[in-house]
Amino acid sequence: MTLRARILGAAAGGGLPQWNCGCENCRLARAGRIPAQTQSSLAVSADGTNWAILNASPDIRQQLADTPALHPTGLRDVPLRSVLVTNGDIDHVAGLLVLREMQGFTLFATSGIHAVLRTNPVFDALNPTVVTRTDIALETPFELAAGLEATLFPVPGKVPLYMEGETVETDLIGEQTVGVHLRAGGRDAFYVPGCATMTDDLRARLRGADLVFFDGTLWRDDEMVRAGLGQKTGKRMGHMSMSGPDGSIAAFEGMDVGTRVFVHMNNTNPVLRPDSAERREAEAAGWTIGRDGMEIVP
Repeated sequence: MTLRARILGAAAGGGLPQWNCGCENCRLARAGRIPAQTQSSLAVSADGTNWAILNASPDIRQQLADTPALHPTGLRDVPLRSVLVTNGDIDHVAGLLVLREMQGFTLFATSGIHAVLRTNPVFDALNPTVVTRTDIALETPFELAAGLEATLFPVPGKVPLYMEGETVETDLIGEQTVGVHLRAGGRDAFYVPGCATMTDDLRARLRGADLVFFDGTLWRDDEMVRAGLGQKTGKRMGHMSMSGPDGSIAAFEGMDVGTRVFVHMNNTNPVLRPDSAERREAEAAGWTIGRDGMEIVP
């Protein structure tokens, strides 16, 4: 068994280019001058035959088409065994509606996230006679796909945008935002596409990992405000920034992580430009900037 991880989508919600955005990155991506990226998703396998998808993005149809390892092997035989969602954000669950064609797989999530899905009857399009919804308790190992063990753990975050009330807590700890610890072939990998802050518990958990995929939404906290694209900071959206004393680059210093990869990057993030100073700074700090189709074997 060998742990394999393939980034299906490296961008945050909206992708790159985002359909209604004329920022520098989106203009460059439309012109083919920097790579376009689809929305946040990761495929993982321990044997190269049985695969699981972490987060079902709205772009999942294109992502599956672009990934030969996930193509059908028969009339209705596919290598996809399960889908796991780490929160209820639209960019992580909307793709479930694309997977409604009477195809069997297991849908894993915490009971809290499953409760969110149950409140919206549109997700009943996933026929329960073929799609099994399984509640996963935090800190409880389970088989995600053949030979691939997973454990869910709480990560500071917030409820999905469509569930926000007048008061928004951006660093909730519980079942609404989780990370995934993956084990196969003696290797440990972590998938944390959303994180509001680095806690002591999270730092201790990630220390010594062979591979970490981590939230790379924004380069700086006020990035979207400076760009004139909104009034929300990264912290308000429940995401750490890459740079600064409270950012993820600083948080990972001295953590002894083998390979660290940024995923879930917003269309405004300058690291998406291969020639940017920010990209060079992140890479100099030991980070890989994730991209669609990138496959890593730790």
